[in-house]
Amino acid sequence: MRRSGEIETVETMIPEDWRPSAPLDNLRRRAEILGRIRQFFAARDVMEVDTQQLSHRAVSDPFIDSIEAQFRPTPESPAQSLYLQTSPEYAMKRLLAAGAGAIYQLGKVFRNGEVGGRHNPEFTMLEWYRPGFDDSDLMDEVEALVAAVLPDFAPQQLSYRALFERELGIDPHRAGLAELQSLCRRHVDADFEDDSRDTWLNLLMSHVIEPRLEGGVFVYDFPASQSALARVREDAFGTPVAARFELFIDGMEIANGYHELTDAAEQGRRLEADQHSRAGLGLPQRPLETRLVAALDQGMPDCAGVALGVDRLVMLALGTRSIRDVIAFPFDLA
Repeated sequence: MRRSGEIETVETMIPEDWRPSAPLDNLRRRAEILGRIRQFFAARDVMEVDTQQLSHRAVSDPFIDSIEAQFRPTPESPAQSLYLQTSPEYAMKRLLAAGAGAIYQLGKVFRNGEVGGRHNPEFTMLEWYRPGFDDSDLMDEVEALVAAVLPDFAPQQLSYRALFERELGIDPHRAGLAELQSLCRRHVDADFEDDSRDTWLNLLMSHVIEPRLEGGVFVYDFPASQSALARVREDAFGTPVAARFELFIDGMEIANGYHELTDAAEQGRRLEADQHSRAGLGLPQRPLETRLVAALDQGMPDCAGVALGVDRLVMLALGTRSIRDVIAFPFDLA
């Protein structure tokens, strides 16, 4: 205990949590990788853009939660709600509709509640859009980008159907609700009821199939009900599927890409459906990005787009399974 009159020094006042969680050598390698990514796009004449991080509108997806911020013109003014962007997608599509051409963005995004070995509420996302590409073209470009960072990268491509048939012996597009529930409960502690097939498909994918994946695997042609902002088309079997893909490397999701929806009316319906789902789940009703619908109505070019988790890519390059090893100051040190 400090005696009366004893002066507390600066040294005794400074906590030990000032240090970065990542070794400086890792941060240097991270910087090199970011430089390599920018060189990749410069060589392909894809323009870097920098859109807002604070927006008056929020993401509609009921499974992604925006972080809300309060803006006041003066300290005594009423607060106005703004939202830290979970992805630059909406803003970048507005640029595409304005005629920006091929674009990419490398920057911070924010998602509420995401903390863990692979997650941080503030993380780095690479997102890019390619007019004239479909999802198959973009898978090839994602492979080239990842190979520029992971030289031995040699992924396989499997449809969602083929993956479920290989791993679980079922056709995920045809299996009934009861069959999916029974199969899921054999593998996962899921003592609850839910009448959505997607709930059970997602549990089987995340808890059973993903941990089994080795090396790089592109999964494409997801169920039409999981189309998000992708187009819906028929596959070789005549089944409506979402024109989207995800890339997994050693069971970790790295990228999510779409042949983008350009139908303004359909986009508006999907935003409203998301809002309805949020209400059913008791989630906050956030302002919808109707300016995206207006941009599509103006005319967004036929294109494909993808979002890639940069921190996870750096983790793979450095051979670590913890995001703390590749960012300077994670959530608990921020």
